[in-house]
Amino acid sequence: MSEQLVPRDEAQAALEARRELGPDYEDELVERFAERIETRLRERAPAKTNDQSTAIVIVSLLAAIPLIAIAGGTVGLAGVIAVCAALVLVNWVARS
Repeated sequence: MSEQLVPRDEAQAALEARRELGPDYEDELVERFAERIETRLRERAPAKTNDQSTAIVIVSLLAAIPLIAIAGGTVGLAGVIAVCAALVLVNWVARS
């Protein structure tokens, strides 16, 4: 079973606390529950970002081979430098 964003017992406890405390504390309970969810989302986000940026790096390296060959054959050294600079820029933006 996959890891839950918010365990069922925590959600149930928040609902029970809301029922017991009434509307006076509703805003506080909702805020704390939302903070827990946001914290768990932040903990999960880096793993997904790393997978995506790794894929971008791999694709850009695969695309670099024909692009450098074409640029070197048609424009020369300036074309190779331009392609390499563009690849560095793409990978730098993907890692940011």
